Amino acid sequence: MKNLYIAISFVAISFTISAQNKDTKSADKLFDRYEYIDAAKAYLKLIENGKSSDYVYKQLADSYYNMFNSKEAVKWYAKATETSQDTETYYRYAQMLKANGKYEEANKQMQKFATAAPNDNRAKAFKENPNYIPRLFDKEKQYNVKSSDISSDKSEFGAVLYNNALYFASARNGARKNYGWTDEPFLDIYKADYNSDGTISNALTVTELNSKWHDGPVTLSSDGKTIYFASESFKEKVSEKDKKANAKFGQVYLFKATRESDKWDDIKALPFNDKTFSNSNPSLSRDGKTLYFSSNRPSSIGGTDIWKVSINADGTYGEPQNLGVKVNTEGNESFPFIADDNKTLFFASSGRQGFGGLDIYQIDLTKGEASNLGKPINSEKDDFAFTFNGSKKVGFLSSNRNGNDDIFAVNPICGVDVSIVVTNAKTSEILANASVAILDDKKNVIAKEMSNEKGEVKYMVECDRAYVVQASKDGFESNTFAVTKSKGTTTKVDAALQPIDVIVTETEVILKPIYFEFDKSNITQEGAFELDKLVQVMKNNDRMVIFTKSHTDNRGSDQYNLSLSDRRAKSTVQYIISKGIEASRISGKGMGELEPKVDCGEACTDEQYAQNRRSEFLIVK
Repeated sequence: MKNLYIAISFVAISFTISAQNKDTKSADKLFDRYEYIDAAKAYLKLIENGKSSDYVYKQLADSYYNMFNSKEAVKWYAKATETSQDTETYYRYAQMLKANGKYEEANKQMQKFATAAPNDNRAKAFKENPNYIPRLFDKEKQYNVKSSDISSDKSEFGAVLYNNALYFASARNGARKNYGWTDEPFLDIYKADYNSDGTISNALTVTELNSKWHDGPVTLSSDGKTIYFASESFKEKVSEKDKKANAKFGQVYLFKATRESDKWDDIKALPFNDKTFSNSNPSLSRDGKTLYFSSNRPSSIGGTDIWKVSINADGTYGEPQNLGVKVNTEGNESFPFIADDNKTLFFASSGRQGFGGLDIYQIDLTKGEASNLGKPINSEKDDFAFTFNGSKKVGFLSSNRNGNDDIFAVNPICGVDVSIVVTNAKTSEILANASVAILDDKKNVIAKEMSNEKGEVKYMVECDRAYVVQASKDGFESNTFAVTKSKGTTTKVDAALQPIDVIVTETEVILKPIYFEFDKSNITQEGAFELDKLVQVMKNNDRMVIFTKSHTDNRGSDQYNLSLSDRRAKSTVQYIISKGIEASRISGKGMGELEPKVDCGEACTDEQYAQNRRSEFLIVK
């Protein structure tokens, strides 16, 4: 994330070590001034001129880390870590490896980090669950994410929607001076129209809030009359001279303004700002009583933490409070957003187990633990600044997953709780330990579970989408049950299964036709459901021997159809054997087109052709 400055303020990322020398002086000065693009060029020049060292490699890697150029960061961290490094370097290296999807290599660096810093909570979490990535991939999808039409070729982030106005921070103002960290213009606060069809238009600068320095992001009161926003301490003429870097450095401050007519006025710095640390990324609770923000103020657990401060009825402020270890880690936590319920907090973290870079997490501040929102909210890159408008049921997040800080629209997936109860169709008896799968409208199996002692299985599915439940149990015919489209919160499915014994005659086991697709011999999902019935019958009757006959329709030559039907017979036999039936109890033969079920000659319909592509099961003994 190029604009990470707003999350961690102007505190140098890299340690200064004694390997600095006269050769690195120029590059180091650029690095210390946060001009990482030019610093990287300078360090590369040193390497090209044969003046490389472990220090140069590390400084170059850190430059790319701060620009979130993960590919180049990985390249140079690999060189730097050929010799021993400080613990945080191993952690950053692991983060950059994860950002490139190299999880196994990232684990190796995390192991070095954990060995060097065993008491760090990030190390403890890794030791407890080093292979957590598959669990994150398996998390249930909660939101759909799509690109927003507000994004430009410059950095945008921190979008928040109030009524029909979308506020965000952007570096698109070409009239502004470029910032050395990003080689883009300084950030401005913008306001755009959020239209009824979900489009965003008419983005304009909020002139009265912007300065010649970085401004944004913002948060507004529920009545829209008060705004809190981040800007720089230069606005208050507060800075500190760094003789070594030959530059003045400020902090990120929080400011408040009130609306007068259509303009923001009475801009004031908040009283808990300080020239020795930064406060940023404000989020105001809906009741207006609590302001959440990120800060690297004293008593922070990591680089930056999430803090809160009470806003009193008379407009004064309480003492800022750290949200503690349930939210904060030794890494960086930033971009808090408090939901309308005043208890659900969303925030970004680089110190928790995620996909790479910053990930977005959610926590109920009254109970529970922070949880990763999973994909597609999170990616291997930096994902941050999640906000959500409850009345419009639309949210926004910021991410550099496409190479630049962009704003993405977020829509929650409407969910329906499906409650399935499996019973005996003849006796209405509850059937426990029945296999119950739910399939989408494309016949993809979404999940599969066993019914509990009450015959129940529950699934969460999307609204306005048709699903099918497949239920089966030993001794019963498998069956499918439709789950109709619904916008409601719950729906019930009665899955009544017929006892399987009724399908056995003296000479034949009668199944629903085992149809095959045209010109194919593989067992279809529907065919497998039917063959499972035969398997159960044979398990219940351990002396039963079955002969299966497979047939084709009359398209194609006699010889080809005979060969095709023989492949189908073998495929059917192999499926039965794979389910635990001895090979001596099942055999088969292809009959080609010799015994059509429907003798329709050359004038067959598609349905008649399908009926002739079948398997039959005769009881030999």
